[in-house]
This record gives sequence, C-alpha cells and structure tokens, in this order.
Amino acid sequence: MFLPVIMAGGSGSRLWPLSRQLNPKQFLPLVDAEQSLLQATITRLEGLDHHLPILICNEQHRFLAAEQLRQMEMEQARILLEPVGRNTAPAIALAALQATALGDDPILLVLAADHLIQDVEAFHASIGRALALAEEGKLVTFAIVPTHPEVGFGYLEKGDALGHGGFAVSRFVEKPDSDTAQMYLDSGQYFWNSGMFMFRASRYLQELERFAPDILRACRASFKGAQQDMHFTRVDLEAFTACPENSIDYAVMEHTTDAVMVPLDAGWSDVGSWSALWDTGDKNADGNVLKGDVLTERTSSSYVHATHRLVATIGIDNLVIVETKDVVLVACKDHVQDVKKIVEQLKSCKRSEYASHREVYRPWGVYDSVDNGLRYQVKRITVNPGAKLSVQMHHHRAEHWIVVSGTARVTNGDKTYLVTENQSTYIPIGQVHALENPGVIPLELIEVQSGTYLGEDDIVRFEDRYGRVKE
Repeated sequence: MFLPVIMAGGSGSRLWPLSRQLNPKQFLPLVDAEQSLLQATITRLEGLDHHLPILICNEQHRFLAAEQLRQMEMEQARILLEPVGRNTAPAIALAALQATALGDDPILLVLAADHLIQDVEAFHASIGRALALAEEGKLVTFAIVPTHPEVGFGYLEKGDALGHGGFAVSRFVEKPDSDTAQMYLDSGQYFWNSGMFMFRASRYLQELERFAPDILRACRASFKGAQQDMHFTRVDLEAFTACPENSIDYAVMEHTTDAVMVPLDAGWSDVGSWSALWDTGDKNADGNVLKGDVLTERTSSSYVHATHRLVATIGIDNLVIVETKDVVLVACKDHVQDVKKIVEQLKSCKRSEYASHREVYRPWGVYDSVDNGLRYQVKRITVNPGAKLSVQMHHHRAEHWIVVSGTARVTNGDKTYLVTENQSTYIPIGQVHALENPGVIPLELIEVQSGTYLGEDDIVRFEDRYGRVKE
C-alpha cells in the first residue's frame, strides 16, 4: 500500500484564458468534460491499494480543491496549504512530515495534478515496479519514453539495469536544443523527466537532510507550527517563507546515489500548452480538435474551444482559438508558448482577466459578474444548499438582492427574514448583513451593487464558517 501525494500548485498561465490565477488548469476539465485534471489524476489510481491522498495546493485554491475532493466523496483526504510557493522539494518535505506524523512511514507516490496519462494499465504496471524498488530504499523517478525530440523537457540518461524493471539514473540533463534532443531520441538511452516519484517518506527526509538540510529545517519548523482548519493543514507562514526555494531534482535526486528510474510508456503529457492539447486530442478528418459549439469551413490542423457561444471558423489553418465569457484568444499553434507574455501584459496593466474569470468560485457557491460600469455592478449569485456567506459589511457600496429561484435567509442589521422567488431586499452602505440558503435546492439571485468603490476588498468579515475572517 502506498500514499499518493498530489501536487496541485501552479498557475498554468500557458493555458490562459481558460486557466487563470484563481482557477488554474489542474482544476479544469480540459481533457475529460466530466472531470478536472486533478480529479482524473485521483481516478487514475482506482484499482490500486493506496491510502487517501494528501493534496498540496496554494492557499488561494483551497476551496476549489476541497470542493473537487467532495465531489469524489473524499472529504477525509488531507489538504496541505502552502502559504507561499517554494518549489517541489519543500512541498514534498511537508507531505513526508505529515505522513510520518500520522505514526507510519508509508511509501509516497508523488504525482502532479495536471498531467494526462492515457494508458492507465501501463501506468499501474510502472507503479508496481516502482513500489518494489521503493521498498528496497530507492528513490524512484518515472522516466517517460520519448516520442519526439522535445526541447521543453529535462531528460534522464539510463544507467545500469536493476531488478524489477528499473534502471540506475546515469545523469539528469537540462532542456536540450533541437539537435541534442534529436540525438537523445535516436540513442534510445534518454527519457523525459516526468516529475513523478516514488519513495518511502523517511528515505526522502534522510536524503533531504543530507543534501539540503536548510530546507528540511525550515519545513520542520513550519510543520511544527501547523494548525488544522476544517479540511486544511496550515503550516507556519513565517517559518515556511524562510525556506529556500528548490526543486526535488536539484535538492535531492541529482545528488543521491539511490536515484533509480522506471520507464513509463503510457501516453503521458504534461498538458503544458494549447498545442499539447491539440497533440493529445481526438482529431476529425481535417485534423481539428473541436470543443463546445463550433462550426468549421475549410479549417484544418486547428484547436477550437468554445465555452459559452457558437464559434465559427472559415479558411484557417494551424490556429488555436479559445472563447470564454470575457476573452477570446487567437494564436498560431506554433507560438502558443507566448501566451504567457499576454498574461504578463494583463498583470502589468492590472487587468482582472489574468487572475479570474467572470465566474468566481467561493466555498459557498459561485458568482458571475454579468455587467459593470461607473458606480454599479451586477452579479448573478448561486448559493449552494445549506451554505452561508460571511457576516459582513461594506464601507462604499449598497446592495439590492432579487431572488430568482430558491429561498434566501437574509440577516439585515438586527433583522432576519426570508426572501423567496420574485422578492427583493436592500442592504444599505455600512449595514452588517449575511445571506444563507436554508433550502435543499440552489439559491439563485441577482445582486445589484451601487457605490463609489465596488472592489472585492471592500468586505469586512465578522463571522465566517470557512475561516476567512482574518483575510
């Protein structure tokens, strides 16, 4: 039996505009319309003997992660929150410390939440081989059998054969140029570095103490000060902020004498760009990958993704087109790596499109910013059954709530009352208020805000069942 450790940090900016800072690619159904990449990663382990996973994610994604685990009936899975990003070596150290703190010393299977693996049977077979090596004290990395001369990945050079279908890692190689990548492919001795690992928790901590003791000291200090909050383990902010930033490869794997590799040929992709989604997608007779409501005429070798309206294309080739409620991306498929440059422009201009969609998920439900202008904003709000927004007030805005469906329990100053379909209520500026769905169906309402400032930071919370008062 092993313990999955799912790393779900990162912003996935190369898959903007679907992937955004507050809702990155690991939480999106980019490949399977029914599951996010994170959920698919967990589902992929079905049939194997393992513990409930430990999920590692950023503080700002905690409610997304908890909701997706809830949908899979995994509410008891542990969620480790990174207050700041410090790369993979510290993140895995926190997971290993938590695993050993539970009174056991399990073998960890470290997976990224945003990878695609198409051949699950081959993946399971590789896990079995890796498990046997990890039980012998080895630190195993999964080595992807390359299919083309990729310049965007690091490589592993295969060493001597070991038992259980594994090999020693002769060396880790940085991302090559195109000629070197072709040489690697032709040799048959080099494999893509997947960033997936398997080892016993104590063995990783031993090697981390040997090669990067400053990282382990900081992680131990931060974990010692950890607090449990609902589904979440919050490590000490100050101690973790002081931790050096480093990857597991640089901190441990390139130095240990126990690094071994297990080849994996299972239709793997890191889903790192729109072109990668085109590569792995189901193509029609014209070589197009089409998602959503799309019509094409004389269109070839393109990726077209429509989320909220009809997208029609005529006479195009080798393009990526992605439509959302607030953004349309059009890019040459050969230049999709430059999507990050658009995101950087949006950030420098302080535009919200780099961080969030029109639809923003909250622990109680979701809101959609339908319209906004000078001194007003209109939102469509959905509150899940039994959920409640925080008890709060605003310094700069008043709010009108019109119930579309369901029933709202409204706290408005010292009064509490019900508002049902086709009824409305008014919250004045400075009034302490709260909104709750006491029913068994979703509560849908329209909120009209008016005032001199309408930013989300004009919220003063007094009570909150989701632990957000200090925010």
